[in-house]
Amino acid sequence: MKSNIEDLLNSGIKQLVPYEPGKPIEDVEKDLGIKNIIKLASNENPLGPSPKALQAIKTSLRDLNRYPDGNGSRLKECLSKEHKVNADSITLGNGSNDIIEFITRCFLSKEDNAIFSQHAFAVYPLVIQSMGAEGIEVPATNWGHDLQLMKDSINKKTRIIFIANPNNPTGTFLEKPELIKFLEEIPENILVLLDQAYFDYSNYEKEDIQLSLTESFPNLIISRTFSKAYGLAGLRIGYSVSSKKISDYFNRIRQPFNVNSLALKAAEYALKDKEHLLNSLELNKLEKEGLYKFLDSIGYESIESYANFICFDCKQNSKDLFMKLLQKGVIARPMEVYNMPNHLRVTIGLVEENKLFKDKLLSIIKE
Repeated sequence: MKSNIEDLLNSGIKQLVPYEPGKPIEDVEKDLGIKNIIKLASNENPLGPSPKALQAIKTSLRDLNRYPDGNGSRLKECLSKEHKVNADSITLGNGSNDIIEFITRCFLSKEDNAIFSQHAFAVYPLVIQSMGAEGIEVPATNWGHDLQLMKDSINKKTRIIFIANPNNPTGTFLEKPELIKFLEEIPENILVLLDQAYFDYSNYEKEDIQLSLTESFPNLIISRTFSKAYGLAGLRIGYSVSSKKISDYFNRIRQPFNVNSLALKAAEYALKDKEHLLNSLELNKLEKEGLYKFLDSIGYESIESYANFICFDCKQNSKDLFMKLLQKGVIARPMEVYNMPNHLRVTIGLVEENKLFKDKLLSIIKE
């Protein structure tokens, strides 16, 4: 008797649509035959990794025959000292996406639901659905999280609330007092993931919530990544801080050696290189202000961003503009998947990359 593979499949997987990342430079070069392409699609640090991190990677290459430290003890110790949190409350992940997976695998079942905002990170509904749980999308206010509506959406089946701050893809920011008030009003039996992938950028411009707040709220989990401001996207390393009990649960389900040895070493030295981080944040703020002014000058309305990108209304289907820019060697990110069909997101790049983006966009407008 032949079996139907779909009959064996987890019901939550059947309707999933895979997450679609920004187009790689190599693919565009191959498909379109264009050289000297710039990628402003995936919110990467245009300065790249810290030179100290690169040197640490080179030094570590000779030990690639050895398994990495499965506990990530040295990096946890560095993070503990840097952020004044207990090392036992830290969980390391293969990117902060790993942390999102841990949360849903530990705390969601098909009888539960989880809450997330409209126009928030596309992975939240994917991981919720993969567990067969119900996702509750709460309408956004001014392109960002409406915390009151999110609180009002809680019911007896709610287990997790996802909050990205700053939010991806819109860049909106929730002020620290507003978030703390929200946490004070949420029942302790509901977990709150505060996804701070872009924390370094927001904290450079505004006072943001620190990791030590998890000590005051046992139901709070804060995740961060080395992929953005630290420039280690290719190595995939992130982490979370939570109660020791939650961290213990995460460590029960994470894969052995889920973070590779090069990533562990690079993150450790990137964390120590304050100068490189500051240069990255200063470049981002300065160039972002210039892009705001440019977009305003051509009549495009931008959403105020506290991250390393700007999402703007391009007054047309963003896929069309995306393709026109692609033909001219600029990779941006259309926002149709986020129910923002007329918005395009552009990463803040190097001075020369931002100039090229402006020039190409102007040339398209004049055509």
